[in-house]
Amino acid sequence: MDQVLGRMPKVKNENVLVGFDTSDDAGVYKLSAELALVQTVDFFTPIVDDPYVFGQIAAANSLSDVYAMGGRPLSALTIVAFPGNGDPEVLSQIMGGGFDKMLEAGCAVLGGHSISDEEIKFGYAVTGTIHPDRILANAGARAGDALVLTKRLGTGVITTALKRGIARPEHVEAAVESMRTLNGKACAIMLRYPVHGCTDITGFGLLGHARELAKGSGVTAVIDHRRLEFLPGALDYAAQGAIPGGLKNNREFVSCAVETEEEIPAAVESLLYDPQTSGGLLISVEAGRADHLTQELRGAGVPANIIGEVRARGESPIRLGLLQSSR
Repeated sequence: MDQVLGRMPKVKNENVLVGFDTSDDAGVYKLSAELALVQTVDFFTPIVDDPYVFGQIAAANSLSDVYAMGGRPLSALTIVAFPGNGDPEVLSQIMGGGFDKMLEAGCAVLGGHSISDEEIKFGYAVTGTIHPDRILANAGARAGDALVLTKRLGTGVITTALKRGIARPEHVEAAVESMRTLNGKACAIMLRYPVHGCTDITGFGLLGHARELAKGSGVTAVIDHRRLEFLPGALDYAAQGAIPGGLKNNREFVSCAVETEEEIPAAVESLLYDPQTSGGLLISVEAGRADHLTQELRGAGVPANIIGEVRARGESPIRLGLLQSSR
């Protein structure tokens, strides 16, 4: 997709403030000097057995891109692919889970579109609002910023372990709780701080999305793997080989943009590329305020942590190593 989008002509419209050419989380269209629309779409196949929970996770994931831009979700359109001879109760549970999560976000579901498909798929096209001068694009990170991550990593590995029948129930529950938790609270708190850029961690994994932020901003993102927090069981399952296909694809695509200062444990290295579903926000914030931001997030129940820093562009967009404050 990255190669295909690179061939597409850039949109020439003065009202398009953020388009697809910068690999941002959502598009932004200016309506007036004080109002712009944030638009995004996301859907995927089931990653858990419970249809209601799947609907919740799909909704939280779809909303995340609006929060990553610093926007407020307003409305959503449902996208459904479901077998023509499928059980209507299953579809009802999926849509019910999604509807309840949208209700929690204060986002109105206006309708949608469905098709008959042997493989179930579900998600939403979400529209939100934002002030044109307050967009948190992934191209806004500045050298000297700290990088804060608001969720633990490992959902891809854990859901793969679930499919293989080796995941412990308590580990699955912890991953599910993380995936169905909205990023709305984290967004509301970060907007009170001098944040320069933001992206959410989803299918491209931590390093994939950090690469987009670094390339868009013309900087190097330094990540200290010692500061990362992982969901319970994630490291063990990675060590056991529960590696999703998306993780392998991410490593193949992103690793050439990564330089490392020292050897990293194999399981930890794998989780740096692990595709996340409804992952956390990666926030580039003024370094002097990062501790306060992290403390406020944690006080609100968000498992945030300072995981890196932004430096002037070096040889690679991503560097794995110690932070300046740790040397």
